[in-house]
Amino acid sequence: MAASHTNTKRTSWPKRAVVTAGMPYGNKALHFGHIAGVFVPADAFARFLRDRIGAANVRFISGTDCFGSPINEGYRKLVEAGEFDGTIEEYVLANHERQKATLSAFGVSLDIYEGSNIGHSGDVHQLISEKFIEKLHENGHLRKRATLQFYDAEAGTFLNGRQVQGRCPVQGCKSEHGYADECDLGHSYAPEDLIAPKSTLTGTVPEMRPVENWYFDLPAFADFLRDHVAALEADPDVRAIVPQTIKEFLAPPVIYVKNEAREAYEAVAGELPPHALREAEKGKQSFEIEFADIEARDAAREVLARADIRFRTGKALVPFRITGNIEWGVAAPVIDGLEGLTVWCWPESLWAPMSFTMAVNDQMGLPRGSWRDWWCSEDAEVFQFIGQDNLYFYGVAQPAMIEALRPGDILAPGPSDHPIRQTTLVANHHILFGDKKASSSGAVKPPSADELLDHYTVEQLRAHFLALGLGQKSVGFKPKPYLATPEELADPRVADPVLKEGALLTNVFNRLARSCFYEAQKSFEGYLPLGEVSSEVVEKAQETLTAYDEMMHRVELHSVMSLMDEFIRWANKRWTDGIRQAELAGDDAARRQVLVDSFFLLRVATLLMHPVVPFGAERICDYLSFEFDDFFSWNYDFEGMDELCSASEQDEGRHRIRELPPRFDFFEKHSSQRK
Repeated sequence: MAASHTNTKRTSWPKRAVVTAGMPYGNKALHFGHIAGVFVPADAFARFLRDRIGAANVRFISGTDCFGSPINEGYRKLVEAGEFDGTIEEYVLANHERQKATLSAFGVSLDIYEGSNIGHSGDVHQLISEKFIEKLHENGHLRKRATLQFYDAEAGTFLNGRQVQGRCPVQGCKSEHGYADECDLGHSYAPEDLIAPKSTLTGTVPEMRPVENWYFDLPAFADFLRDHVAALEADPDVRAIVPQTIKEFLAPPVIYVKNEAREAYEAVAGELPPHALREAEKGKQSFEIEFADIEARDAAREVLARADIRFRTGKALVPFRITGNIEWGVAAPVIDGLEGLTVWCWPESLWAPMSFTMAVNDQMGLPRGSWRDWWCSEDAEVFQFIGQDNLYFYGVAQPAMIEALRPGDILAPGPSDHPIRQTTLVANHHILFGDKKASSSGAVKPPSADELLDHYTVEQLRAHFLALGLGQKSVGFKPKPYLATPEELADPRVADPVLKEGALLTNVFNRLARSCFYEAQKSFEGYLPLGEVSSEVVEKAQETLTAYDEMMHRVELHSVMSLMDEFIRWANKRWTDGIRQAELAGDDAARRQVLVDSFFLLRVATLLMHPVVPFGAERICDYLSFEFDDFFSWNYDFEGMDELCSASEQDEGRHRIRELPPRFDFFEKHSSQRK
């Protein structure tokens, strides 16, 4: 293979990289939002990195989130309905296998997909959870707190997070799906602030009873997070939504009180801790009272509650719960005599990628300490693909907990010269179903990821999902078979938006590839002719490679799709114009040059589309008779095809390719789309 001394200017990439794709709960199959919003973008990026820095230097990891109240609740409902008679472990494993099959069907090329309680990863995750919590405690960042938890007196049990439902108390949040201490839009709050709570077990209003748990002292890291967010804002590669969301939680603690409760507030104002009063802005229904710290705000909450004054709290840094007392969870270590606890699912899901990295390295026979090459080394980087709803956990809690481990790490005793490094967050906005957030309670039920394959090929969907631009804003997914009226469905003139990018594959890219192969078979005895590529073609290819590299560095996948649309169409037009002119002139030399140029353009287009449409790209490589590891590599000069060929082939000026059958498609249409 040629050494990497290309003429094009390339961006700087880490020597090693971890790519994560969140963790879907183990209570259901994957919906299209999982695939389109996280897994396909993460897979495209991981595949690119394998081509760019070498497959051995990339770990693409994820797994099923086996714990958490949604799983407890989903399992309980199925058992009560007589629809499932196995254990909760069997329930989670069945859902995990369904998820794994869906990911495989969509070409999501994970190096490991196990779970926080599945396979070797589950064993490693238990160990890492214990060590992580013990290190936080050792460094003085855990606090034992007696807090109130919901208790259903009629059912005689404490309630887990999803067994309580009410309205989110965070000011400005419209969620009607507030659970014990977080809502479905990612806001955290004290359980006692939940508005109109009800037990999902009995429908009664639950009591509040004290329990002891461990909390991470998140407010103590306010200054660190301010410096952290300033660095993120200064980095042009970081998506704006990341620092914007983090900053929302760095505001001083505020309580919002309705204007009609002003007189009641005045009556107890003297009992409140020192605070600043801000009158309601014009058109606003609430005035604000701001406190110096979260302890003062919590003291004020008690005063206002005793006075029966309704209020909402603003976003702020609050102690981050680490443990709970529900039975189904990772066992928490016994510290200071506090035993019988499990780890809340959110913190353990934040360090689960470390567990998965260790587990996959174990499976590869690498030393256990090799995980530090990926998480601690200065020439490595961790890219975490997440949805915007989870930015509080990944952008606020996670950076603070990683900082709290310093100067050591979770497994090494004492200080470390290379502690765990902060990760790079790649946050996507919502993918909407039509023009609104997908909801199973809507008039039109959103399709599961698997159901979409009844209407589209995997590569049509992958190309469309990547082109949506979820890194910039929330975007609608509008599949015609699900959202069109009966009249629109029957009208071929009404286009299906999902097929826009697919047309580039099935029409233009197919045409370029087939034209090259058929011409080689017709005029060059089934050989790919070698030789010097036209300077204009080399320049165009290298400009595209450079632009693509820069776009991938910013993870602008929609820009990559636009770039490739233009490049493939340019290459196809150059073929069409060139071969027509050569045939009209009867010029065999010109015919050969057109084919030399076009095979080179096909090679570059196939390399760059490999992360997007891996199956078709690898089919092209196979018919070109090149090894995948050689062909899908950026470690070349990209000035011709000769660098891929052996010395003997270069002497002969040709390279044997496989014979292409008649009417062959490298990118097929779905059977439902054929006339």
